[in-house]
Amino acid sequence: MMNSNAPSSSSGGAGSTDSSTPRRNSKRPKYSRFTQQELPACKPILTPRWVISAFMLVSIVFIPIGVASLFASRDVVEIIDRYETDCIPQNISDKVQYIQSPGDKSCSRTLTVPKHMKHPIYVYYQLDNFYQNHRRYVKSRSDQQLKYPDSENDTSACEPEDNANGVSIVPCGLIAWSLFNDTYDFTRNNENLTINKNGISWKSDRDNKFGKDVYPKNFQSGALRGGKNLSSSIPLSEQEDLIVWMRTAALPTFRKLYGKIEVDLQENDTIEVMLQNNYNTYSFNGKKKLVLSTTTWLGGKNDFLGIAYLTVGGLCFFLAMAFTVVYLVKPR
Repeated sequence: MMNSNAPSSSSGGAGSTDSSTPRRNSKRPKYSRFTQQELPACKPILTPRWVISAFMLVSIVFIPIGVASLFASRDVVEIIDRYETDCIPQNISDKVQYIQSPGDKSCSRTLTVPKHMKHPIYVYYQLDNFYQNHRRYVKSRSDQQLKYPDSENDTSACEPEDNANGVSIVPCGLIAWSLFNDTYDFTRNNENLTINKNGISWKSDRDNKFGKDVYPKNFQSGALRGGKNLSSSIPLSEQEDLIVWMRTAALPTFRKLYGKIEVDLQENDTIEVMLQNNYNTYSFNGKKKLVLSTTTWLGGKNDFLGIAYLTVGGLCFFLAMAFTVVYLVKPR
């Protein structure tokens, strides 16, 4: 006998198709073992032997790498000569006025080679207390103008070096305007040492950031000259001094590649340097240094990398020994 009080299928119960009943849309994601983190997993148990072995393995790997890195860094031969103070005449009291005034500012420097230097010998200029990473300075350029000739008037980000006498400046911006303009000439035993300036910039910069049919125009023609002038007959893709300078540095002390010497220098060789002290670092108490350096498989001189590896390796070795003693004294 059927119960007359039982609900019928049309009363809106489960499975009802009555259109008058509101349908609830669930936001629960579709079940999967991946989303519920139920996949098989490796959960290592950190036993004392496993921990000691791991620390020992790190120390065995890191300590030799640190020693090799330090030896490679010590094999680099560097000559560093700071000259911005010595290249100012002693009777000059206002250095900023002197450096901004026209005239010859040649200066002779003598360098002695401490050890045999194999070619190529890289010539750098180093600037201290120069903040190329300042936000306004970094943004003061036009990448479109540097690459495309039809973007000559794209100078909206280059103020205040966007135009001169109503004509757009190419390349515009503070970075290009402040291009380093000291020059160096080297002689050894009264023979000139040629400085190779080809290939000193990144190939990707030459090919992708600076146009082969973009030429300097109206450059350094404003009221205040910032740095080096550029030849209007050479495209920007071949102006490698500019390309090197436009890759801004992250720190206030940095080196930029000036060129390469393609011959060996022998120990105790005397190098005469005739330089033009044109670049103004005196208004912001900056320093200028000339650097000659060789390289190894690790690059230039860099003791930090070797010291860092030795520090981590030594710390792991100490921890491995400490855990070994603890494990032997109080085993689990």
